[in-house]
Amino acid sequence: MSDDGDRGDATTYFPHETVLDLSYDDPEAAALVATSLRQDVDRIDGDRSTAAVAHEDDVVRVTIRAADLTALRAGLNTWTSLVDVADRTREAALA
Repeated sequence: MSDDGDRGDATTYFPHETVLDLSYDDPEAAALVATSLRQDVDRIDGDRSTAAVAHEDDVVRVTIRAADLTALRAGLNTWTSLVDVADRTREAALA
């Protein structure tokens, strides 16, 4: 998978991690969602968490890393919301 937004050895600074693997109907849909999400990677990364967005074929992977579990939960909430917005926007554009 091509990976954007990853900061070197993030596991040193962000030992907690969760990965969202999102499957789409076709590679074009996955590429569109990944492109939409990548716009937010640098805007949202902070001192306590980071994220990376990758996609291959029909799968988008969002990897969230955090310094502590509270930051991980906050990051997960943020990125699941962003995925939801990207999905709804894509669906609205197709309607």
